[in-house]
Amino acid sequence: MSATTVTEPASLRQRLTTPTVGAHLAACSIAPRTLDVDQALARMLEDLSRPGFWQACEEQVTKARRAFARLVSADVDQIAILPNASVAAHQAASGRRWRRARHILTTPAEFPGIAHTWLSQPGARVRWCGTTGGELTTGDYLSQITPRTGLVSVPAVTYRDAIVLDVARIADAAHAAGAAVFVDAYQAAGVMPLDVDALRCDYLVTGTGKYLLGLPGLAFLYIRHPDGPAPTLTGWLGRTDPHAFRATVLDSPPHARRYETGTPAAAAIYAAVAGLSLIGGLDLRQVRHCTQRLIAAATQRLAAQGEIVRLASHADAQGAHLALVESHADALAAWLGQRGIIAAPRNGVLRLAMHAYTTAGDIDAACEAIAAYRHRSRTRPGGAR
Repeated sequence: MSATTVTEPASLRQRLTTPTVGAHLAACSIAPRTLDVDQALARMLEDLSRPGFWQACEEQVTKARRAFARLVSADVDQIAILPNASVAAHQAASGRRWRRARHILTTPAEFPGIAHTWLSQPGARVRWCGTTGGELTTGDYLSQITPRTGLVSVPAVTYRDAIVLDVARIADAAHAAGAAVFVDAYQAAGVMPLDVDALRCDYLVTGTGKYLLGLPGLAFLYIRHPDGPAPTLTGWLGRTDPHAFRATVLDSPPHARRYETGTPAAAAIYAAVAGLSLIGGLDLRQVRHCTQRLIAAATQRLAAQGEIVRLASHADAQGAHLALVESHADALAAWLGQRGIIAAPRNGVLRLAMHAYTTAGDIDAACEAIAAYRHRSRTRPGGAR
């Protein structure tokens, strides 16, 4: 079966390198290994041993760019390829002039790499919404957008607690105040439908190393109006004709490639094409329904075991993972890992992530192992001893 024939969530399970062993519940952190990525990396090594490797790599870049554009319903000329989300955030902000509208509105629930980029912008002032503990609602954003706001940074799904915000509503309020909108979709792309026009965002970033089933080292940046001011960070791929190799000329094309810098990681590019091919063969609305059912089942089971779970008030406000409150999350993750269950500890919670390949058996195995951990370690839910 090729990746292009994967049309049912259950079919994706067979593309994992070990589909019947263990449970990968950490796609919010790192993608599971797939046969398709293995094959892509083998092809990269074959290309590397033949003349014309860079041309072959550029062909993969083109394929990746087109596949991601289709995924988010964007034009290919609106997509830049960058090494990570932090660089993407810098590119989105660096060309802006922070004058009257010098406030960047974000949240403590933002992933630190994005928030740190905002804090480093000369002349800008970061304003925070939501609580310091990460509790957050759409209304928290709406109440703090003012004429002084120049940029609103919204995670489509928060990385720790999987809170889903009404990005379109926030974007409408931001645009009415004259502000641009930046969306971090790292925890959304690949497990729920994304349409940049429906979101009404000006920038959207995500990477290939999580739910998109690729490798770390590659990010995509969508820019609604890519012909605006050129970013301050650049490189040879940000030129109108990179292959002219003119060291004395700093020009910029009118499309999103002006946001690009240097040569991307070849392995991540090949893997991205494979991962996006798998994701492109899925109905993401069906995947979304599947993850919602699994999260509901996991929550019910864990609650019955006395566990404390951070969960949104309704299913549509919850992303594709749940956060189990656990002050010793690293220890619990290590325990699960020894039993073939891969989870993702983060800042006082253990994240259990669902995807199209996740089964009810995975949830059963994780819940049973967590119960065994409580009995063996004599810890209470939440991590108290």
